[in-house]
Amino acid sequence: MAERLPQASRQRRGKAMTAAAGSAGRAAVPLLLCALLVPGGAYVLDDSDGLGREFDGIGAVSGGGATSRLLVNYPEPYRSQILDYLFKPNFGASLHILKVEIGGDGQTTDGTEPSHMHYALDENYFRGYEWWLMKEAKKRNPNIILMGLPWSFPGWLGKGFNWPYVNLQLTAYYVMTWIVGAKHYHDLDIDYIGIWNERSFDINYIKVLRRMLNYQGLHRVKIIASDNLWEPISASMLLDTELLNVIDVIGAHYPGTRTVRDARLTKKKLWSSEDFSTLNNDVGAGCLGRILNQNYINGYMTATIAWNLVASYYEQLPYGRCGLMTAQEPWSGHYAVEPPIWVTAHTTQFTQPGWYYLKTVGHLEKGGSYVALTDGLGNLTIIVETMSHKHSRCIRPFLPYFNVSHQFATFLLKGSFSEIPELQVWYTRLGKPSKRFLFKQLDSLWLLDSGGAFTLELQEDELFTLTTLTTGGKGSCPPPPESQPFPQVYDDDFDVDYPFFSEAPNFADQTGVFEYFTNIEDPGEHRFTLRQVLNQRPITWAADAYNTISVIGDYKWSNLTVRCDVYIETPEKGGVFIAGRVNKGGILIRSARGVFFWIFANGTYKVTGDLAGWITYALGHVDVTAKRWYTLTLIIKEPACLSPTFCAGRTEIASDSGWRVSLPCLFLEWLNTLLSLWNR
Repeated sequence: MAERLPQASRQRRGKAMTAAAGSAGRAAVPLLLCALLVPGGAYVLDDSDGLGREFDGIGAVSGGGATSRLLVNYPEPYRSQILDYLFKPNFGASLHILKVEIGGDGQTTDGTEPSHMHYALDENYFRGYEWWLMKEAKKRNPNIILMGLPWSFPGWLGKGFNWPYVNLQLTAYYVMTWIVGAKHYHDLDIDYIGIWNERSFDINYIKVLRRMLNYQGLHRVKIIASDNLWEPISASMLLDTELLNVIDVIGAHYPGTRTVRDARLTKKKLWSSEDFSTLNNDVGAGCLGRILNQNYINGYMTATIAWNLVASYYEQLPYGRCGLMTAQEPWSGHYAVEPPIWVTAHTTQFTQPGWYYLKTVGHLEKGGSYVALTDGLGNLTIIVETMSHKHSRCIRPFLPYFNVSHQFATFLLKGSFSEIPELQVWYTRLGKPSKRFLFKQLDSLWLLDSGGAFTLELQEDELFTLTTLTTGGKGSCPPPPESQPFPQVYDDDFDVDYPFFSEAPNFADQTGVFEYFTNIEDPGEHRFTLRQVLNQRPITWAADAYNTISVIGDYKWSNLTVRCDVYIETPEKGGVFIAGRVNKGGILIRSARGVFFWIFANGTYKVTGDLAGWITYALGHVDVTAKRWYTLTLIIKEPACLSPTFCAGRTEIASDSGWRVSLPCLFLEWLNTLLSLWNR
């Protein structure tokens, strides 16, 4: 066949075959152009019989929870660079969808996010950082789709119950005010609203929410349900015509690329509304590359939303580095553009919501898959992936074994695509660093004399995008600063007159909400403070601790001194603690251990080995009362180990009133050494 190719075609074929041979010793990527003979097993891409489902986009989740917490503290220009890699079109991930948590004051995986309504008569639309993040996303991509979803709810909605559906109108009102506040205070149009993340839905609540949105003129805001499993929401919709009519999208989490029959029978849009949540190395990138194609091929899902947007939380919290990229060091400015960014770009940079999948998509004979999308105006984008089982396992669900092997795949363009003269080619190969390429542009593929046919030689763990669009780009910024540990000496007096964010830098709330507070009754050194503001337990999503706590610092600290001015507001029952070597956070915070020093308004103190207070090292009476400031100092010295498990150390405790306690103690040698504060 090669002898029958015109000379020009042979030259183009040679260029295509060697385009990716950039590394020393690396074999050329054999991208072959077949001109005349097309094997009977060719994969036909044809729109003659109409198109498939409408494509709704690729996105990511900020929240669920507090996953973008450290991002806001980054200095410029690094913060803007991170945002560019996430949202700027034709630069990095170029996301189509941003889904954010509607803060509800509760622990939702890696921390708490503040509600816009801590109490019934309280409204503040500048708390937290999700408003800021949505504006930054819109600044870079005005067409980005915005979604909101509650994980937890403020406690007043439950009226004493851990349940948001006690008063359906009240909860619908609460969610509606968040949507209206986004527009009124930040000029943000929310496109989709969810019900309750991965928890029970209430059919009547969904209907009430739709009516309330319509009453407020928010007809354009669409409802997605139920952000859990395909069932029972799908069956419920088939049995209830009104429910079917008010839900626009069925969203399932971690569907394993599969849907169910009832979901398809609703004829609604089907989304993987949370997926991925896998370590952002090459295996995580392979997971994402596989599901971005196969969520549609296997399950007709027209949008995939990755959890999470950016791993911008302390890595020792649950699901460390499970974001599209990593930005967890605002103190140094260091960040890492991880492989999932470039795997995402293979789809997002060459499609847009409103394009359509072709009906002719599917699996490759020897493993892998292909999809094709068109804008209906002559443009075509083809994405081919050959992710192996070993290098594409997501954190969930279980992935049945499959095999991918070396193969030649011939594609034939027919219908309106048969006259396409040229395709741009972008290439990724995951795996060993010596053979690794991330979103590399190869020479374009000429089809003028090929009859619309071309052949790809495919190895394991590769990703190709072939497209008529010429706008793709691999953005780059100057290298960020080198990684540095958390500063060994850190202090904050919270002396900020008009803080841009409600939370102090680098504090990560794990139960409760700690906010800047100006104490106008104190003209002295305690005028500016950090205050725990909740007075009741939220409607929880996870196992929140019974004591509020915020963490900061480095888990590797061993010898440390914690000093903090504290104030107990509640007489008799109030208290405060400082702690070091706290070993857990996030959804595991309730069982956190460490060295905790507590004082109480009733004039007692204790030292415990855990947040719950089950392990008591010392207790006694001290001159402490509410409504006074105290300076607490906790010194933890490197212990002399008596065994691999138990170590001897000394805890010194002092106050500004002059009393001091020195306690020899036995305690477990825990790894994490994050500072913790509590005030109730």
